[in-house]
Amino acid sequence: MIEERYDVIVVGAGHAGCEAALAAARLGLTTIIFTVSVDSIALMPCNPNIGGTSKGHLVRELDALGGEMGHVIDKTFIQSRMLNESKGPAVHSLRAQADKQAYIGEMRRVLEQNPRITIRQAEISTILTEDAVDKLGKKRCIGVKTVSGSCYYGGAVVLATGVYLNARCVFGEVSEATGPNGLKAATHLTASLLSLGIEMRRFKTGTPARVDGKTVDYSKMEEQKGDVPVVPFSFDTDPETVQREQVSCWLTHTGAEVKRLIQENISRSPLYNGSIHGTGPRYCPSIEDKVMKFPDKEGHQIFVEPEGLYTDEMYLGGMSSSLPEDVQYAVIHATPGLEHAVIVRNAYAIEYDCIDARQLTAALEFKKILGLFAAGQLNGSSGYEEAAAQGLMAGINAAQKVLGKEPFLLTRAEAYIGVLIDDLVTKESHEPYRMMTSRAEYRLLLRQDNADLRLSERGYALGLVSEEKISRLRAKRAAIASEKKRLTETHIGASAGNAEILTALQSTPLKTGISLAELIKRPELNYDLIAPLDPERKALPQAVTEQVNIELKYEGYIRRQEQQVKQFKRLEHKLLPENLNYEEVGSLRLEAVQKLNTLKPRSIGQASRISGVSPADISVLLVWLEAHQSRKGEGK
Repeated sequence: MIEERYDVIVVGAGHAGCEAALAAARLGLTTIIFTVSVDSIALMPCNPNIGGTSKGHLVRELDALGGEMGHVIDKTFIQSRMLNESKGPAVHSLRAQADKQAYIGEMRRVLEQNPRITIRQAEISTILTEDAVDKLGKKRCIGVKTVSGSCYYGGAVVLATGVYLNARCVFGEVSEATGPNGLKAATHLTASLLSLGIEMRRFKTGTPARVDGKTVDYSKMEEQKGDVPVVPFSFDTDPETVQREQVSCWLTHTGAEVKRLIQENISRSPLYNGSIHGTGPRYCPSIEDKVMKFPDKEGHQIFVEPEGLYTDEMYLGGMSSSLPEDVQYAVIHATPGLEHAVIVRNAYAIEYDCIDARQLTAALEFKKILGLFAAGQLNGSSGYEEAAAQGLMAGINAAQKVLGKEPFLLTRAEAYIGVLIDDLVTKESHEPYRMMTSRAEYRLLLRQDNADLRLSERGYALGLVSEEKISRLRAKRAAIASEKKRLTETHIGASAGNAEILTALQSTPLKTGISLAELIKRPELNYDLIAPLDPERKALPQAVTEQVNIELKYEGYIRRQEQQVKQFKRLEHKLLPENLNYEEVGSLRLEAVQKLNTLKPRSIGQASRISGVSPADISVLLVWLEAHQSRKGEGK
């Protein structure tokens, strides 16, 4: 029997697994990453893009902390757009179309070039633990076993199994025990997890058909071109290096005929005839769900997107389905521009096993199994970006565990990553979780444009951000502060020349003197537009001027959110004993006692976000905690 030892073991090489392995290795630990197929490393089995609304925030934050996804997409994108530009900066989100094969190849290259990473194609069947438990009843994970009986031991294990656990792909009457894209499913690990007392659930997601681009009539569609200039994802990428020729995407709409076809054949859909038992994502519904749940709507948007430069395949975004093959063909052919489209790959739904993430701590470690971490779709989330963000955090914390250091945590007030993880480990969810800007209470502070300013110092302290990168960041921060100070101290008067300039900008002429900083706050003006009123201005990088403009224009709103964060932190810093039996806390409601004993929140703040715990219960906990701390103080 083969036996090997590594510091960190990662199970799964999707977006979560890749980031986890790289984080652990970059922190100096020997790492082995397992995959059912080395050809599926960083596979993009569904949509061919990275980023999007709120997801772009996650990628930027991941990059600021020392992650890899931003670097890879900057090298392999074929189109890039900044979404929501007509709205405020809090919801601006970058999205890039990827060349799927190029993305896979680049991420694999990065993994293979790291001397501390070993890639191994094998299916993991068993989580190995010590027989003994500690005084709190917790087991310790010591490694994994493959289906062939080989044992790999380590100080920490990260599970990033994606949608492969007992995966089943379904369309119409066809049901196959397989992972995405026909890859092998992982059929043994769930039993091992259940034997360890881990609660499992069954979720479902899906993917649309791919069609041959040569058979698409683009003249009947609306062309969607990329942005010029391109904004890179990574703060390390020189913007000049990503100004390249881009490939167009296309927009069409379904109509009355598609609606009729789906309604007449809905009984043949596994989603509606009981063949699928897993819960699907509310915010990424299938085309049959859209038609049935929104019967008053005659049509739905379909985005026709290239899978890459290596192929003619086009992805039909918005047309995810599990309908039978003949109905899929009919639906596609009833859509403008797709009348003669040839299907390359059928749409399908996929069911898979995942966990209730409330079994995890904020460090993504199982509460009852020390040294065992989980990330990505195994935790009940959806999306490449959500997976990558969790993978980074799980990899960091696995490394921290091995190194005997404190967990690395991000709060809801620090990052979208903090919101994502807090929601997963705190809130009850019965469907795949998707990140959205509306989930972030402090989104004006957590913009995608300032992720480096918020998080890179934290990444540097960990050892994931280089001296060169942190030096650039500190110079950028100093330049922003200097320019804001100059604009605050520079005043202009109500001269005829200034009035003429302001009138041309459709802004009210001045009646008295005003600082340039105050002028920027006018809704119709910004830093760039007032340049004619600022002849002493020196040329500054766009990354600096963008921050200057936002921080000055939204200064009042930012200050208000900063005050809200102070209140948030007050409750987050009130830590609760890990082994507290809430039945011993008097005056709590029964539901609150049950929820608190199940979830064991880390702080009063986390307790306040648990469904079923009321403000009155929080008041009781605050009184109890104060008395508890007083008793501890007297004991000393």
